[in-house]
Amino acid sequence: MSITKLALKFAAPLPRIESFERYLFIGPHPDDIEIGAGATAAKLAAAGRKICFLICIDGRFGSVDIEPEKLVAIRQGEARASAKALGVEDVRFLPFSDGGFYDNRKLVSEIAKAVGDFKPDVIFTPDCFVSSECHPDHINVGRAASEVACLAPHPKIMAEHGTQPALVKALAYYMTAKPNRFVKTSSALLKKQLSSIFDCHLSQFPSGCDEGKAIATYLRLRSIDFGLRRLCGHAEGFRVLGTTQMHCLPEAGD
Repeated sequence: MSITKLALKFAAPLPRIESFERYLFIGPHPDDIEIGAGATAAKLAAAGRKICFLICIDGRFGSVDIEPEKLVAIRQGEARASAKALGVEDVRFLPFSDGGFYDNRKLVSEIAKAVGDFKPDVIFTPDCFVSSECHPDHINVGRAASEVACLAPHPKIMAEHGTQPALVKALAYYMTAKPNRFVKTSSALLKKQLSSIFDCHLSQFPSGCDEGKAIATYLRLRSIDFGLRRLCGHAEGFRVLGTTQMHCLPEAGD
């Protein structure tokens, strides 16, 4: 570790993401939050924290067998049922079309409005800087959420989006290759996470489908891997940035 990174670690320690009260989980599509951070969401909900799921993209092209407009309604219903299975009642949807067919500046503004309304302490979003990520919706949503997290405390900037400022204290990237914070979970929370995905999002994961089996295996192995890093049975990992790390500190991204 370089002297600069060591100094940063002690001068601006990373936030402990379980120590806050209000959490906004931002997902590109229905099911992304559950795959990336479902066990953590369930743990925070069980602890009585205030949680909101914001789903930005409608997922209309997620099936070749169902007409897009019909699928939007189906996937919203699945998302509500899945969130409820994790203990989350506040689920909100933005009206952007699947596949990157939208204006990114409008996406930023709509996310800003949700942040100004809910006023989260912590924002969870996909890590848009992962080198293997190819889906435009994941990249666009992650970048938009990152921008809003950084600028949300500024009243004049948020006023340009037509909303109020919010004192966001941390940004937590899920689906990341470089976790720096781990949330201890359990086999019971993992089971709840898997149920929220495979018992609820049936338009994407029909019972017994090969993709569902592969993702379930991945999530089980990831939970154990992160648990070993946390010296416990199960965990989820996130790349966390505090307000200091979000701007002008390139070492914070390593």
